[in-house]
Amino acid sequence: MKKTDTIVSMYDKYIMNTYKRVPLCLEKAKLAKVWDIDGKEYLDFFPGWAVSGIGHCHPMVAGAVAKQAKKLMHVSNNYYSEAQAKLAEQIIKNSFPGKVFFGNSGAEANEAAVKLARKYGSEKGRYEIITMLKSFHGRTLAMITATGQDKVKHGFEPLPQGFVHVPYNDLEAVKEAITEKTIAIMLEPVQCEGGINIPSIEYMKALRALCDEKDILLIFDEVQTGMGRSGEMFAFKNFGVVPDVMTLAKALGGGLPIGACVAREKVQDVLTPGTHASTFGGSPIVCAAGLAVFDVIKNDKLLSNTKKMSAYLIKKLEGLKKKYRFIKEIRAMGLIIGVELSIKGEDIYKLCLKEGLLINCTQDTILRIMPPMTVTKTEIDRAISILDKVFSKA
Repeated sequence: MKKTDTIVSMYDKYIMNTYKRVPLCLEKAKLAKVWDIDGKEYLDFFPGWAVSGIGHCHPMVAGAVAKQAKKLMHVSNNYYSEAQAKLAEQIIKNSFPGKVFFGNSGAEANEAAVKLARKYGSEKGRYEIITMLKSFHGRTLAMITATGQDKVKHGFEPLPQGFVHVPYNDLEAVKEAITEKTIAIMLEPVQCEGGINIPSIEYMKALRALCDEKDILLIFDEVQTGMGRSGEMFAFKNFGVVPDVMTLAKALGGGLPIGACVAREKVQDVLTPGTHASTFGGSPIVCAAGLAVFDVIKNDKLLSNTKKMSAYLIKKLEGLKKKYRFIKEIRAMGLIIGVELSIKGEDIYKLCLKEGLLINCTQDTILRIMPPMTVTKTEIDRAISILDKVFSKA
């Protein structure tokens, strides 16, 4: 009996079945490579749901965590923490003037953004937030309501009020949805769970102008796009617009759980003592990891590598598109890449798994390929070879 089978049986007995799992138990990892508990090696081109943006177990992150763990792992947010202050400073220096609230996840960061927006509009009775169809913002009750996908909502009704959904990249739909109750527009700069949907620059700039005109907050959910994966430290920089509020998580912690809500100066002091909190938010050990992530991105020139490897990977994927007629489109921003198929993607995903390549399938027909920013041409060539082999069997 394989070790994996033993672990699977333990999950069946002791762990709630809230994920659609494949029979793979990972034991160790290094950058773009992972090994299962039975010793098989895989190339991970969707590392930890994009959490390991700089690769698994980067030595600088691991070293920073080990060093901090020997000093102080948790401190109450009633006190001050040097690591938290320094991480907030790095986020602000690399984004826009403002302040940061730390939580533990993307859903928490988005909850903070929604509460901030509602508090900002409370005196005028403005509380509605416009979000986008095919969006994804988290699994709390408020965030599944904000998410523009019905499949995440079933069975959890009645849902909170105050969210309106419109089509993505459709300015007129946004304008029509605005009422005297509207306080914010919330969207992902790239819809990742929604199928790697990328809006036009004109649309994003028009949203910014519309929000300025109506005194509406523009909230960017950068939980999956932030921390360099788009080719810029934060994806909003690709569009030449700055949001009023930005949320971060996933890659920010280098593998450890963290969320952040970043607010520009005009709304940075809306949340006051007693209005919001997070017991574990911004712990010293997680913030030490986050600081190391910023250092790695800068020192290893990963923004430059992301752009170079993105161009190389897209070129290789376009070559496969010419070869296989069921590949409809390649959509990409940096190392956020979607391969839309005219066939179901689940079988492709499972065959890739058997061949030693970890990717993701979303929206039934879209392969989501998001390798770490440390990825090399050799690793891309190996991944393309596996995809070619799998596609030939489709």
